Amino acid sequence: MDNIDKMILHLLQGNARTPLKYLAGKVFLSSPAVSARIDRLEKAGIITGYHAVINPEALGYHITAFINLALDPKQKPIFYPFVEACPNVLECNCVTGAYSILIKVCFPNTMELDTFIGQLQKFGSTETQIVFSTPVTTRGVDIGISTSSVNENAI
Repeated sequence: MDNIDKMILHLLQGNARTPLKYLAGKVFLSSPAVSARIDRLEKAGIITGYHAVINPEALGYHITAFINLALDPKQKPIFYPFVEACPNVLECNCVTGAYSILIKVCFPNTMELDTFIGQLQKFGSTETQIVFSTPVTTRGVDIGISTSSVNENAI
C-alpha cells in the first residue's frame, strides 16, 4: 500500500460516498485508476464495507449503553448466536479484564434496556454504563498520512 492508497482510504473514511472523480482529482490519477485501487483494497480486505452514520436519537433510540458481561467460555456457542440476533446490539467485543464481553447497545428507553440486561444475565453477571454524551464519535483508523499532504484544492 502506497501513499496514494492511504490518501484514498483517508478520504473514503471521511465520506464513503465521495465520487470517484473527486478522489481522482485529490490523488492526481484517473477515475479508472482510482477505481482499480479501491477494488484492490476491497479484495485485500482493507476496505470491508461502506456505511451510513445514523443518529440513533433521531430514530427514537435515546439510551446508549455499554454492558460488561462475565461470560463463561462454555456459554459462547449459545451466547454468540443470541447476541448476533439482537438488533439493539451495535457492537460485541471480547475483552480482557474482570468481564470478558463488552457490548454496545441502543434502546428507546431504560425499561427495554433493563429487559435486555435481564436476558443477558442468564449468561453471566453484568455491569452497565449508560452514556450521557459522546465527545469523540466513531472515527476512522489513522492511515498514517498528514492531512496537509491531501491536496484540498484539487477536484
